[in-house]
Amino acid sequence: MQEKKNIVLIGFMATGKSSVAHLLAKRLNKRVVSTDSLIEKKSKKTIPQIFKQDGEIRFRELEIQVVKKVSEMKNIIVDCGGGVVLNKINIDRLKKNGIIILLTAKPEEILKRENKEKGARPLLSKKEKLKVIKELLNFRKPFYEGSCDYKINTSKLSIEEVGEKIIKIYNAKENKKF
Repeated sequence: MQEKKNIVLIGFMATGKSSVAHLLAKRLNKRVVSTDSLIEKKSKKTIPQIFKQDGEIRFRELEIQVVKKVSEMKNIIVDCGGGVVLNKINIDRLKKNGIIILLTAKPEEILKRENKEKGARPLLSKKEKLKVIKELLNFRKPFYEGSCDYKINTSKLSIEEVGEKIIKIYNAKENKKF
């Protein structure tokens, strides 16, 4: 019997990828693999440290290495960093054994969620956060939309509702054996 494909979550920061990944892992009895966590483990630095000390280019190099490793794993939920789509090689690798689901949210919702998280987001360290979010979303939109198999706007949905939508998509695809 063929292994089930991975579920790969892509999207901008604060669209719910990590929360949804953990919910899906519990419901589908799969393991979550976070590309950002693997990058931190590999570099022995936090993402903000990598950006500050080594720059975004080095971060993207590490991301390509980690995605190569992750794309060879089976039956997992992949929680991708927001910029994973910027390198086509990443998406090509992830598509080989995964169904790619884009999580989106309105810029204002992203800002609200990001402010609640109080996480260290290297690309949002500037003062005009909403403006930066809109600019980054606008730039990345073709990358996101050109990479995904399915798209879910999480702005007005709970984590559970997003998870249910993904499970329905996944089960329908699994019954067709991709």
